[in-house]
Amino acid sequence: MGACGAVSLTIRVNGQSHEIASDPDTPLIYVLRDELKLKGAKLGCGLEQCGACAVLVDGKAVLSCVTAVEAFDGQDITTVEGISAEETGRRVQAAFVEASAAQCGYCTAGLVVAATALLTETPDPDRETILAALTPHLCRCGSHPRVVKAVQRAAGS
Repeated sequence: MGACGAVSLTIRVNGQSHEIASDPDTPLIYVLRDELKLKGAKLGCGLEQCGACAVLVDGKAVLSCVTAVEAFDGQDITTVEGISAEETGRRVQAAFVEASAAQCGYCTAGLVVAATALLTETPDPDRETILAALTPHLCRCGSHPRVVKAVQRAAGS
């Protein structure tokens, strides 16, 4: 990166270790998108209010637009690009396709990540649990009802 204050960090993303040179205060989303060229997670609001930047960190959905990259040292990060490595992620992705759960697609990666985290922790959630898990994720196109159906389909309910 060459920026003043850059340090060498190692982060583990999608099962691979990556040596990066970054300011340790750089939000993770920028490292993923700019240094690792993983473009699935999107920068929406930059304030942890829309969910477009969600990634899995040790299996939990985390918004990556504000938290500094150094906070993720020693943790396993999974982006939407790596989510299909696990059966639950593959099931969620297939259900999103089958339910036509994306319209413009901007929020889709974050929603897929959130749904995968939910179904990993709660394999058979009821509708209220699904809605609660998706609440932090904004979809301006109106495909939210299809997203809920996709999560229900992936859960097998």
